Amino acid sequence: MISRLRTIEASAPAKDGVVCFARLYREVTESVAAQVGRREFTETRFLETLDVRFAGLFFSALDSYGRDPSSTPSAWLPLFAQRSCRGVAPLQFALAGMNAHINRDLPVALVTTCRELRLDLLEASPEHADFENVNGLLAQVERRVKSAYVTGWLAWLDRLLHRLHRIDDVVAMWDVERARDAAWTNSTALWALGGQPPLAGDYLLALDRMVGLASRGLLIPADTLLLKLGRALAR
Repeated sequence: MISRLRTIEASAPAKDGVVCFARLYREVTESVAAQVGRREFTETRFLETLDVRFAGLFFSALDSYGRDPSSTPSAWLPLFAQRSCRGVAPLQFALAGMNAHINRDLPVALVTTCRELRLDLLEASPEHADFENVNGLLAQVERRVKSAYVTGWLAWLDRLLHRLHRIDDVVAMWDVERARDAAWTNSTALWALGGQPPLAGDYLLALDRMVGLASRGLLIPADTLLLKLGRALAR
């Protein structure tokens, strides 16, 4: 998984939208893996399987977009279609990817993992306890990694080129713990509808479209007059 993310990072310029997300995803994954090794988890097989199934959904979406964009989940379309869009800050790209991956893909990965391991999606389960424990780790790591986009001289330059209030709005509207809590809730709904495939499909389709709409909001260009003027002069 890490090697595939590094390959994606090397496939396009650093400011490319998919590269911005892949970099954040890899850094968060590596940091969490290091911390997980220092903590006790009850169901490591569950967590390891979930990680693989979860990452596979991103890779599958990216591959499908390359073959046929119409076959790609709606949640991912804004990021893939706007990956080269000027005026969108790197943080916006990174969080749009997190939005698609957690809010759309994680419920699917949870259901797939539990079916594969013959587990039940119960809040009183050890799997849910481990899932919640990872939430805390992810929140710490995500805050640290995200700060790299909003502090330091590179962030100062980014804020010079993009509207300050727009970047702050993007930061404020994203919270990984709330997103993962919502993902668990959506996974239980999909699980409950598992015996009724048409309803489960309709539910996932509605969720997919809603997440895609949120990503479009995250990717509204944050141009300043300075950046627009620079582009005009470069023509």
